[in-house]
Amino acid sequence: MLFILSPAKSLDYESPLSGQPHTPPLFVKQSKALIAVLQDYSPQQISQLMDLSDTLSGLNVARYQAWSARASEKNARQALLAFNGDVYDGLQARTLDADALAWAQDHVCILSGLYGVLRPLDLMQPYRLEMGTALPTAQGKNLYDFWGTQISDYLNTRLRADASPVIVNLASQEYFKSVQPQALKAPVVECVFQENRGGQFKIISFSAKRARGMMARFAIDQRLNHPDQLRAFDADGYAWCAAASGPQRLVFRREAPGAAA
Repeated sequence: MLFILSPAKSLDYESPLSGQPHTPPLFVKQSKALIAVLQDYSPQQISQLMDLSDTLSGLNVARYQAWSARASEKNARQALLAFNGDVYDGLQARTLDADALAWAQDHVCILSGLYGVLRPLDLMQPYRLEMGTALPTAQGKNLYDFWGTQISDYLNTRLRADASPVIVNLASQEYFKSVQPQALKAPVVECVFQENRGGQFKIISFSAKRARGMMARFAIDQRLNHPDQLRAFDADGYAWCAAASGPQRLVFRREAPGAAA
């Protein structure tokens, strides 16, 4: 199985690492082409394109100018250890041992507007480029046009070598759209996380993001190899709801944190 994650806007390049191995990113040529486009943008244009503050647009313009096709431990760090949002808070990658990181490298893919697909140990330089950005390139009007079928082609190649060719979607709609699910040559299982709010089960964004990370961590810790094993996930009060689930949509529910028992 391949577990698909979204990236995070927040990054951590300050926390000390402990000698984890690293690999080169897969789509450097494509990333270089996107950076070349972005390097022509002024801070004001980046602010308008990405709806960023002046401070953030200035920061990211500097990142684009500093970006190098040659990633190293001096200018980059492993993707799984660099992303720092809700998903990665749930995943807690810095507590994974060497064997767990090796398993994640073989079974987890992180989608990226700049890098296309990142394996957990791929070296990633700081950047901001969300997949939904309407960045015009020679390939079209946005990043979905730019990446085309490249991401699904790569995933299909990975799936052909997988003993259990299944995609487990733990990514947002914005990012999973870049996969072009109709082009995948394997079933897709979606995990949905809901909370009881006022008697109705709803998706609460930040909680669902964190739960996606916890599900990825559960898969890594348990070395899951079949979709049915996902049903045992019970972190943070979640439990699989058979009545709300289907073969390709697994729903996990919990009471709202702090709710009376």
